[in-house]
Amino acid sequence: MRSGLPRAAAATAPAALPPHLPGLDPAWSRLVATPAVGPEHAPGGPSPATRTWHLLDNAGQLAELGVEPVGTVLCVHGNPTWSYLWRSVLTAATETARAGGPAWRVVAVDQLDMGYSERSGVPRGLAQRVADLGALTDELGLTGPVVTLGHDWGGVVSLGWAVDHPDLLAGVVVCNTAVHQPADAPIPAPLRLALRPSVLGRATVLTPGFLETTLAIAHPPLPAPVRDAYRSPYRGADRRGGIGGFVADIPVDDRHPSAVELDRIAEGVRALGVPALVLWGPRDPVFLERYLDDLATRMPHADVHRFEGAGHLLPEDVDVAGAVLAWLGDRLPEGHVPTEVGAGLPADADADADTDTDTDAGAGLRADADVSRPVWAALDELADADDVALVEMAPGGGRPPRSVSWRLLSRRVREIAAGLADAGVQRGDRVSLLVTPGADLTAVLYACVRIGAVVVVADAGLGVRGLTRAVRGARPDWLVGALPGLTAARALGWPGRRIATPSVPPAARVALGVEHTLAGLARRGAARLRAGVALPAAPAPTDTAAVLFTSGSTGPAKGVVYTHAQLAAVRDALATQYGVGVGTGLVAGFAPFALLGPALGARSVTPDMDVTAPRTLTARAVAAAAAAAAPPLREIAVVAAQTGSGAATTAISAEGTAGTEGTGRTEPSGEGVVVFLSPAALANVVATADALTAEDHAALGRVRLFLSAGAPVPEPLLAEAARLMPAASAHTPYGMTEGLLMTDIDLAGIRAAAVGPAHTPARSQLSPVSQGSERQGLRSRGRGTGAGTGGGVCVGEPAAGVAVRIAPLDDLGAATGPLGTTPEVTGEIVLAAPHGKDHYDRLWLTDLAARRQVSTDRRWHRTGDVGHLDADGRLWVEGRLPHVVATASGVVTPVGPEQRIESVPEVDRAAVVGVGPAGTQQVVAVVETTPAPRRPHLADPALAERVRATVDVPVAAVLVVPRLPTDIRHNSKIDRTRVARWAAGVLAGGRMVRP
Repeated sequence: MRSGLPRAAAATAPAALPPHLPGLDPAWSRLVATPAVGPEHAPGGPSPATRTWHLLDNAGQLAELGVEPVGTVLCVHGNPTWSYLWRSVLTAATETARAGGPAWRVVAVDQLDMGYSERSGVPRGLAQRVADLGALTDELGLTGPVVTLGHDWGGVVSLGWAVDHPDLLAGVVVCNTAVHQPADAPIPAPLRLALRPSVLGRATVLTPGFLETTLAIAHPPLPAPVRDAYRSPYRGADRRGGIGGFVADIPVDDRHPSAVELDRIAEGVRALGVPALVLWGPRDPVFLERYLDDLATRMPHADVHRFEGAGHLLPEDVDVAGAVLAWLGDRLPEGHVPTEVGAGLPADADADADTDTDTDAGAGLRADADVSRPVWAALDELADADDVALVEMAPGGGRPPRSVSWRLLSRRVREIAAGLADAGVQRGDRVSLLVTPGADLTAVLYACVRIGAVVVVADAGLGVRGLTRAVRGARPDWLVGALPGLTAARALGWPGRRIATPSVPPAARVALGVEHTLAGLARRGAARLRAGVALPAAPAPTDTAAVLFTSGSTGPAKGVVYTHAQLAAVRDALATQYGVGVGTGLVAGFAPFALLGPALGARSVTPDMDVTAPRTLTARAVAAAAAAAAPPLREIAVVAAQTGSGAATTAISAEGTAGTEGTGRTEPSGEGVVVFLSPAALANVVATADALTAEDHAALGRVRLFLSAGAPVPEPLLAEAARLMPAASAHTPYGMTEGLLMTDIDLAGIRAAAVGPAHTPARSQLSPVSQGSERQGLRSRGRGTGAGTGGGVCVGEPAAGVAVRIAPLDDLGAATGPLGTTPEVTGEIVLAAPHGKDHYDRLWLTDLAARRQVSTDRRWHRTGDVGHLDADGRLWVEGRLPHVVATASGVVTPVGPEQRIESVPEVDRAAVVGVGPAGTQQVVAVVETTPAPRRPHLADPALAERVRATVDVPVAAVLVVPRLPTDIRHNSKIDRTRVARWAAGVLAGGRMVRP
């Protein structure tokens, strides 16, 4: 036995070349002998002259191609894998060089005692392995630039090499690894089990248990030939000594022989100033996300990407090779950090020709250079006002509506802020808010923002699974919630120290892990303020303020990061566009919009509804909220006098909206009531309008502006809502979590677009959707939805400070064309605005795909939506990029055909999807009908004929369903990806179940 391992672990064997294995090019394999170094080469003791390694190296193939490498990627596997783990990196790097891209040499080693390298028969601790790798790179004559790539314990070894070779190092990449074990946390349970003396040798050496367990946790499962390839160098106990040795070398405490070396590496990592990338699979039972947090703390400059759903064997679970090469191309395109950031999409002449226009002014620039008013400024300005700041129409427990004054709200925000700081909440700490919209959520949100904590907001409508994914991904330090949220957090293991919004009995506090209550923090903070203790210094404009999660309608919900400057810019964009400010009553059936009320100085009213189900909002509930939101004119004048603001002055000088008809732009007014509803909520408001009383109609008559966004809003629905609010201007802004307000149009503008002058789509070599008579029907008018001859939904002109460009589509529906503003060219919508997001949270690859930089003073956001600009500069949305149908005759965007199909009298809603391989896809129409059927079925011939007659594109099949699946947040966006998958299965002979 050695180190608790059986005698078989001390077996020796020479290095060898691997047999033929799937995905492994024999030309890569080579054996390299190195001098024995490190602890095993101690003076005066017996030591071998050399050690022989097996490694994979594409240098020969690059030489055959006649290309000079720009650098070397040094790949180090962990336990119990071998260099086979990196086969896709070698393939991708070689193919990139063959295609004319940057040529990266890839060297993937088998660590000694592992894979097909020599079995040394002696213990190899961490310090020995780092020294071994240094000897190998010396023998190979690597001169740099070198980028290390490590996984598992190979990540630690590769970082050790990086720390020791700063002169050669150009960058580091790690996947699911750790360099530090917190003293107050146990090592992960699987390792604790494997390290038991009764288990260690048996599980790691005598049997392939440890190896088989690792291979079994791939997501998705590994194909049998790949599993066999991983097993091939470890057949027999005498080949598995390195597996046992790696496990035995895990430093479980400070007394372990490798603890000193691990600490040296951990501290050395802090000093690495080179570009860094951390790739992570969160379903890893060993390398938990606390190790990701630690790495991010040690390398705060590192780019991070979490692959949701992936686990420990990350290079097998996802395309790590593609991720690494994309990162190298962005951060180290020629083997070194570029002096200027390159373009993601090419720019054309008109992309920069009009950068001095009003709509482009400042678009995409960082807005933090001169921010005079932080988002909490209105709370300070109105701190002495007794007027109503917010109203909860349904505070819970059957209680009547609750009102909170500006004086009380401002004081409570300061008290909670002081209490949070006293409890240990620090600047930069993440605070997850699991609280329904209302006074508590508003107070704690602004308290967090004031002290520089980062608020994490995710919709309860994401469901338990979606919320769990979001909260775990955001890794909050603190979690604030009511009993339902705290109970879920406890049961599902959500991270963060607990703060309860209500009073909690002692037993429940213990059971739920509650450390503080909101009321207790407020009392604690009040005492500190009375004692003269100042609040912490205000955060800087560039500091992160919030992580807001998307709806999850196009995949797992993504965390969108905003800085303080960008949140202030969002506030100012809304104030400028819609005249919302002091004196405005704001009724918001959408939580993110409601939370901006105090920042705008508006009276915020939360209507009586289930925020997770927008269709629960009724007309009477909106009327009651509108009545509560409408302040008397005297009150507006008082507030105006107290603040002395220009917005307050205009609030008492104008009645209703002062907009320009058809443009979507309203002049600042401040006075009156503004209502924001999702299309699903708006539809139910219209549907329940018969229950309105005379008093309700009077309340709705005080609404000067209502907005509906989140999905296309049909013109008839907007018109019906306008009749309920006759004094209001009806608007449908276009935006997303990444940018709340990008374009805007009012009802008059929609009608003008629907009957506007005809225009002939320009021919584009990159966008066959707009070419040829066969596809002209895709650009024709829909039924009352604002779809003019350009097709799709007109969402109006850019808001102030917003620039809009189109990246044309190619034959397969990819947005590859140059950014431009040429009318009638369909492509991906690309935006720039000062109030857009900063980045996605720990989703570096997603951020890379979403940003498009064509100049150094502008940051573009690739929206994933497709559409076009018309001759009047209005933007039309035609669908989502992943939903574009690539037929043999050209690409088909879905919204135009859907609108045409919905003109069939019995069709309520339609989804147009593609079935089959891209380039030869068939168009399938899936429709809801009135009356709704009990189960899905093929449309009868008469209905199918009427559907086909409405569009000038061949429709392969028409399917009828009881209900089309929609997103959770708005209940409006049709999940076309899910519908397409369902339709493909049904048409292939699958069961006719609901999609």
